[in-house]
Amino acid sequence: MEIVQVVLDARLLKAADAAAKQHQVNRSELVRRALREHLERLRVRDLEERDRRGYQAQPQRLEEYRSWEEAAAWPED
Repeated sequence: MEIVQVVLDARLLKAADAAAKQHQVNRSELVRRALREHLERLRVRDLEERDRRGYQAQPQRLEEYRSWEEAAAWPED
């Protein structure tokens, strides 16, 4: 692992230390976990944005999803 320096304000550092203690991990592990989770959220957001742009550029046609809507409908009694 690499060593990095991060500057945090006192309030954020205090909150991080409290969270680390609560979850029984050290500060470095807490930061690693938080960074991994944040990077994953960014990845998902980027994928969703890519899909959104794709659907805006080429919207679905009614015939492409009508059969799925019919299959998902509750049967009539």
